[in-house]
Amino acid sequence: MPAVQDSINAIRVAAEAADRIKATDIVAFDVADLLGITDIMMIAGASNERQVLAVAEEIEKDLFLKCDGRQPRSREGLTEGQWILLDYGDFVIHVMHDEAREFYGLERLWKDCESIDLQFEHPESVAA
Repeated sequence: MPAVQDSINAIRVAAEAADRIKATDIVAFDVADLLGITDIMMIAGASNERQVLAVAEEIEKDLFLKCDGRQPRSREGLTEGQWILLDYGDFVIHVMHDEAREFYGLERLWKDCESIDLQFEHPESVAA
């Protein structure tokens, strides 16, 4: 069963927030059939620790303001600023320092899953 539309709409809000703060290579995968515990995994890159934190904060702010007060169930990695995980239950967001992202290669885990169209107005600036 694919991701529910509510989760897709929320992940698009998160992706727009990340893009506004200049996150790179923003991608999202429908992992509902594979995992069963969450619908979507989103990954966004940032070039330094300060930007990783800024992207995560902007995502949280927009999801709270634009998605009826939605807040993460848990947040991890805030002190290090290398890899911040925001768990919203139905979807999980990874904001990763570019070096950590390259090292862990999360996209390889989800490569067989369908990607979600994030509907950016300028698709040339994000990952395909």
